[in-house]
Amino acid sequence: MARPIPRELLSCPLCRTERLSFPDDKTILCQQCGKQYGIQDGNKYYFIDPPTEDQSFLGNIKEHLKGYPRLYRLLIEVISPVCPTSCSKQKELIRQVCVNNSEAVIINLGSGSSDISAKVSNVDIFPYGNVDTICDISLLPFKDDSVDMILNSAVLEHVPDPEQVVSEIFRVLKPGGIVYCFFPFMQGFHASPYDYSRRTESGLLHLFREFQIEELVCAGGPTSGLLWILEEWLAITFSFGCTPLYNLLHLLAMVTLWPVKFLDVFLVHHPQAKNISSGFVVIGRK
Repeated sequence: MARPIPRELLSCPLCRTERLSFPDDKTILCQQCGKQYGIQDGNKYYFIDPPTEDQSFLGNIKEHLKGYPRLYRLLIEVISPVCPTSCSKQKELIRQVCVNNSEAVIINLGSGSSDISAKVSNVDIFPYGNVDTICDISLLPFKDDSVDMILNSAVLEHVPDPEQVVSEIFRVLKPGGIVYCFFPFMQGFHASPYDYSRRTESGLLHLFREFQIEELVCAGGPTSGLLWILEEWLAITFSFGCTPLYNLLHLLAMVTLWPVKFLDVFLVHHPQAKNISSGFVVIGRK
């Protein structure tokens, strides 16, 4: 299970005040602007009403599988077209932060149903079972300089203003705090529930310009970028405009071609891999 977020870290996402009260076990009240938020299941904070989720064919399959986080993570790592080349780096960063501070506040921003570690708190726009705080990640309900580390993987393409989210990440991180972000580059459209943008290597340098960049590397790799587009192309080409057939072919392409992506274990290190990499991982320090 994820680590609950301490109440003393919370602030009003609208007026930024730290003057919050908890009049009962179901209510958070901002004493400055009067805005009222909710609490459920003892320590699950609701700062927004969750939106409607992706209703596409693959979206519905994904949402059903998210009820089984370990199975979903296994399927993502195996069957999805993206080779998991950077997972070990994320785990190593969490270990380093916790070695230096056993009480470190680590937040997985846009966590979905994932459960990376018992040392990590989960924040998402959807109220999955292991999510601790439901909020708009462009208006984080956390105090300035209060978080030691933020993880953010395959999320920023789904927000209309990634610059605002990165600004919020910078605001809530402590001086010296670390951000770990995966942002896709060569990937097809995938709504969860929306999909807005992609970033090149130079685009990410600009997006995280307020941070001291410690690493910016290809993640997934060029084969993953090719495979994602190829699976989509095959489904479009041989479905002849029939949506049910397209859905079936897309799924068949995924479960048939996935072993090819593991070429990226080697190709991700090629000097020109960044030209068609599936995405990039950026690690920055405030």
